[in-house]
Amino acid sequence: MNIGWKSGFWLGVAVLATSALNLCLAQTAKRMSLNNERLSLTWQQSPVGWRLQSVRVQGKALPDPSGQYTLLYAAQKPDVTPDTTFKTITGVAFPEPNYVYQKEKWKEVISPVALNRRSGDPVGTALPFYPKKAVSLSVNRLRFEGETDVATLQTDWQLDPQFSSDVLVTQTLVAKRAGYFSLPTPTLATTPDADMTWATVPGYFQGNRPQPNFALAYTYGHGVPTLPVVYRERAASTLAPIVTNKSGVTLAVIPDPMLARDPWPADKNRNAGPRHNDWNLGLSHRNRQGQLSPTLYYPVLGEPKSALRAGDTLRYTFRYHLTTGDWFSALKHAANDIFRFGETLNLRQNRQSLTDRVRRMHHYLTDPKTSLWNVEEFEGLSIGAQSYLGGVVGSQKDAMKNSDYGAMWMLATATQDTLLTRNVLPYALNFKKVQQITADGFFRGALAGQYYLAKRKRFTEEWGEVVEPIAVTYYTMLDVGNMLLFDPNNTDLRERLRLGAEWLLNNQKPDGSWAVAYDRQTADEQFKDIADLRPTFYGLLVAHRILGDSRYLAAARRGADWQIRNGVQNGSFLGVCGDARYVPDFATAQTAQALLDLYDLTNEPRYREAAIAAAKIYTASVYTHPIADRSPRTVNGRTREAWEIAQSGLSFEHGGVFGSANMHGPIQLASHAGLFIRMHKLTGEALFADMARAAAWGRHAFVDSTTSVASYYWNAMNRGAGPYPHHAWWQIGWITDYLMAEAELRSNGQIRFPRGFVTPKVGPHQTYGFAPGAIYGQAATLTIGDNEPTPDNPNVEVISARAVTGKRRFAILMNNSLQPAATTVRMPTNGPVRTVPEGQAITNQTITLPPLGLAVWEF
Repeated sequence: MNIGWKSGFWLGVAVLATSALNLCLAQTAKRMSLNNERLSLTWQQSPVGWRLQSVRVQGKALPDPSGQYTLLYAAQKPDVTPDTTFKTITGVAFPEPNYVYQKEKWKEVISPVALNRRSGDPVGTALPFYPKKAVSLSVNRLRFEGETDVATLQTDWQLDPQFSSDVLVTQTLVAKRAGYFSLPTPTLATTPDADMTWATVPGYFQGNRPQPNFALAYTYGHGVPTLPVVYRERAASTLAPIVTNKSGVTLAVIPDPMLARDPWPADKNRNAGPRHNDWNLGLSHRNRQGQLSPTLYYPVLGEPKSALRAGDTLRYTFRYHLTTGDWFSALKHAANDIFRFGETLNLRQNRQSLTDRVRRMHHYLTDPKTSLWNVEEFEGLSIGAQSYLGGVVGSQKDAMKNSDYGAMWMLATATQDTLLTRNVLPYALNFKKVQQITADGFFRGALAGQYYLAKRKRFTEEWGEVVEPIAVTYYTMLDVGNMLLFDPNNTDLRERLRLGAEWLLNNQKPDGSWAVAYDRQTADEQFKDIADLRPTFYGLLVAHRILGDSRYLAAARRGADWQIRNGVQNGSFLGVCGDARYVPDFATAQTAQALLDLYDLTNEPRYREAAIAAAKIYTASVYTHPIADRSPRTVNGRTREAWEIAQSGLSFEHGGVFGSANMHGPIQLASHAGLFIRMHKLTGEALFADMARAAAWGRHAFVDSTTSVASYYWNAMNRGAGPYPHHAWWQIGWITDYLMAEAELRSNGQIRFPRGFVTPKVGPHQTYGFAPGAIYGQAATLTIGDNEPTPDNPNVEVISARAVTGKRRFAILMNNSLQPAATTVRMPTNGPVRTVPEGQAITNQTITLPPLGLAVWEF
């Protein structure tokens, strides 16, 4: 109906007047609110100030809304000297003196600022308050103002117009006096410990119950810490503390991406390098009062950004994310929507293909000088292994180790290289034979040690005179099992496998678990303060597959059931690095693959679901920050773009409060990449595929140009293998596993090769090449060598294979980028080339593959 200009004008005036009147009435009613289709937040004025009266998420109310602010202040810089000690559940001071790598880090992470308290007293002055003034700035935007003796505070709240589950908050502090300030995020709502179903600071811990023993909670994440500890961003994989309550509401707090430290900042003075000790942002699952409530601390009290003069202004922005989804949905939101993790894959371009790296590492590993290959005499046998120059107790730079036997046998089979079959494999096999204890006694069938000390002519473990059940799984069951896939009739190896299986069977506890370790001399159980929350059961699965003994499968299932109940369901895991006192590491991803293999064997859905749960938890071992972009960085005198050296997409060896991520950053050994592609295929979850590809693509800044071996730790950049030459085998293993998983995914299962067993120690990648696979219905075996199809575009990978019968060969081409990739393929033939399965002739060996595209040629 046309009401006319004048009528419309006065109607508009009336509407505005009514809105103003309503706003005044709302102020008079001492109530303010923010509302959209998902969220409702209501503040009520009270004698102490404006308090949150209700917080509702899709109709569900958070039981304990708060709205309290807390300002931390110290006139002088807080002392960082620890004044608190902690013990294990067995009463031993933690950590023990022999853990030299961890002692200094432990002092750092139990400083008063990190613990958010001194011994019995708070660090700094905590000034809790509620704002006295509230103003509505516009629809769904409110401002609250408060004041303390040391500062004034203005806080703007608004509903995010882009993400309807988010509340954007900007805090502005003006100092009244000089000192050190930290402005935590306000407490939106609290969750009683009894009402928590999950809490996590990704990269540090996750769990579903409080853990009163501080060493277990803070170091291992075996339960939720009861202290309001403040974690550094350097080992936080995703910057988002998260808490879920029994009503099914998840609350996360996510900082503006610019707040955290840059691990390798842009450098104007060409003095670039890692900045692990910078601490701009603190993260916690609790507020200063110790209540469960995700909290950010910015700046961190005592750190450089916290020093203010009278009149200085401090301002920062963060967001609350509220959802009826679980912790994983909140983590994905932080990673993808705020830190743009999935988008940054668009930047990744390869300077060298992964398959070219494998070919070049093949030559590195067949040269005894570059690979530091040694042959020593021991008990009448010539045993071979590579030098290991990392930390091993008792080593005089004479430690030797082999890593990935599955990759060794796979490469030898795929290349048919006599430098491997004659000069490496026989001596590596002898090393394995003498690595197992065969003398009668308690340890018959167990492992003599991971490492061989050539000068002392003895085997040893990484950190102490112990025998570990997980080491039997790794260095007998997995290594021997993978060799037997290539040599199934080797009676000597079958007996070695049986001995290991019997030892595991005999030492399995009635509940299905194993001890962490035994003293080598006394056989007394060690490390009683921690449980063996690792896939030790997997060794018996291997024994069952090879030897067919049903007892081994039954025991494997008991072990898996115990780990699911005590580990996966609680978010509790244990690592395998003895020098780090077994803090959780890549064994978490191994657990996922082990359970997936058990599902494939038994077809019981609970093992599949537990595998998915463990894999989701492992996503919190992958960095999703900082945002990768094209900004320049100076790296060893060379200009790189930030995405080339990004931590985002890489996993760490071990994180937590004293894992190696704190000193060295993440690692390049992306053993989880193949598993994550399989998980993506199984679940449809895109984050798995994005994380696998972000780890594998465009990592040339970390690859030594001479050997094509990547550095292990992130801060080493492109220094190559360094003290870990055996890591090249693991790199060949994970790269092959990842590429085969991609080929199976992209072909919808039409390209599929049998998978062997996972590799020892570093993760879940599995071996190939011991049996033919299928390429669109045609039986074929894998081949690797210099005389294989070679694309001239490094974004295009090629997997080569040979038909089991006849002279046909195959080139499986894959575009590992999110842009179309044109390439000309150098073919080792003058004969006809056709597509598979279509059979169309290829005339000029040139092709343009779409993003993530796949093509198969036959020649």
